[in-house]
Amino acid sequence: MTVPPPERPTSTTDHAADLSPAPGDLGLVVSGTRLLTTPDGGLPRVGELPAETGWVPLGTLDGVPTWATETADPSRAATQRAGGRWRSWRALAAELPEPVATLAGRAVAVVTWRRTHRWCGACRAALADVPGQTARRCPDCGLYVPLRLSPAVLAAITRPGRSGGPTELLLVRHASGPTELWALVAGFVEAGESLETAVRREVTEEVSVDLDTIDYFGSQPWAISGPGVLLAGFTATVADPDAEPVVDGQELVRARWFPVDALPAELPPAYSISRWLIDAVAARG
Repeated sequence: MTVPPPERPTSTTDHAADLSPAPGDLGLVVSGTRLLTTPDGGLPRVGELPAETGWVPLGTLDGVPTWATETADPSRAATQRAGGRWRSWRALAAELPEPVATLAGRAVAVVTWRRTHRWCGACRAALADVPGQTARRCPDCGLYVPLRLSPAVLAAITRPGRSGGPTELLLVRHASGPTELWALVAGFVEAGESLETAVRREVTEEVSVDLDTIDYFGSQPWAISGPGVLLAGFTATVADPDAEPVVDGQELVRARWFPVDALPAELPPAYSISRWLIDAVAARG
């Protein structure tokens, strides 16, 4: 079993100095949560794409400047890019190396944020880009609007095995989203909470279990849940080894303990931090 390390390599996000891309730069064309790929499933170069406006710098990948733009006419972009096709970020993340998948997710997040943050929320004036930053500022009242992150937590909760058996891991099924998967307890961090406090609250609310130890595992940007979502993963142990989960009936529909040597097949995808946590617990078990 291969367990990815908690810290994953990622592309840099320093903004390019130039305000227009070169033909050899990577060009990520976004439509909703889909990206345009080359015939072999990779990311195209700017020179291979139809003329686009509104390129936004994303940073560099292996020293190559990268840019993103949103198209209002996906059929035109795909037609002019011979053999190109649209792929969801979820599909790309399952196939591309991790730094490239992260870059694709960043493109979706930045483009979505720009589309949904065009006007000042205080005085309704049109926002202007802040040079060198993923941020906008109101020219009338000065309101500063960066791309804010939405932190969320998830926890791999364990307890000692029954009668000396292997460690057991708590897995849940959600009422919405990928309902066929056995996943981890997760939720967004609320105002005034630390990450650890959010873990304890979410676990108490969703499965009515009290936790003993909580240890940080790693983090991952997550484009599926919306722009700016950052997942923070933790491992945790229950305070009462005999505790049984009771689902809230709203966000979760099922919860049960699984021996780590007999986990179900319906687990989160291999590119997700949820799966990294599950695999790490199983490897230790």
